[in-house]
Amino acid sequence: MQLQSMKRAQWRAKIGAVLLAGGCVMLSACGLLGDQPDETAGWSANKLYSEAKDALDGGDYTRAVKLYEKLEGRYPFGRFAQQAQIDTAYANYKDGETAAALAAVDRFIQLHPSHPNIDYAYYLKGLINFNDNLGWLGRFSGQDLSERDPKAARAAYDAFQTLITRYPDSKYAPDATLRMQYIVNSLAQHEVHAARYYYRRGAYLAAVNRAQQALKDYDGAPANEEALYIMVRSYDALGMKDLRDDAARVMERNYPNSDFIKYGQRRKDKSWWEVF
Repeated sequence: MQLQSMKRAQWRAKIGAVLLAGGCVMLSACGLLGDQPDETAGWSANKLYSEAKDALDGGDYTRAVKLYEKLEGRYPFGRFAQQAQIDTAYANYKDGETAAALAAVDRFIQLHPSHPNIDYAYYLKGLINFNDNLGWLGRFSGQDLSERDPKAARAAYDAFQTLITRYPDSKYAPDATLRMQYIVNSLAQHEVHAARYYYRRGAYLAAVNRAQQALKDYDGAPANEEALYIMVRSYDALGMKDLRDDAARVMERNYPNSDFIKYGQRRKDKSWWEVF
């Protein structure tokens, strides 16, 4: 019995030794994997910026963002760090990271309000919101973008308006102006979509109210042609003949060749929003 006990004790000791050795090997392996050298260690600000710019130009936006973040973390007070902040916003924008892009551009605007490229920062902020409003599906499928939530469109408009108001001579101002026109048309059409929705469901007073909102807020927008037509039809359905006739006269004066007057709908090959 004593001999068997001794053998069992020896066996347990051997098993323990094997397990301990295996654990040490695993820890060593984990240590090696976790302590991989940072390839950017010792890089100068110029080197970090150059590599990040190459990644950005090559379409590797994730790597570009990581390198820009390293640059700003190691060299926070140089000219490269300032440029890295705005480039980070652009890289995130190109990578489809809208929230991160907006956070980066807002941070740049807050920290560097007098920067020589501040006009570009406002343009980029508008562009980020503008394309967020479009969405990848809208850009590639031909979706009517005025049916989307207009919040991003309004944010884009505000950024572009700030740009052209404060920096009218900026090289980005002409494009921003065109995009603002597009946004106004989009927001007007958004109201008309709502008016059309109410009209089709017999909520004629609500339809009139939304059509009037489009006319009031977005004077001159192409969508106002349909807004007036919805008002004519809604007043007619409500039995308000005088108001119907007034709306009809305004429509005929402003849109004498209107498809809505002739056919009851728009008869064009392209939708109003197919600009960009």
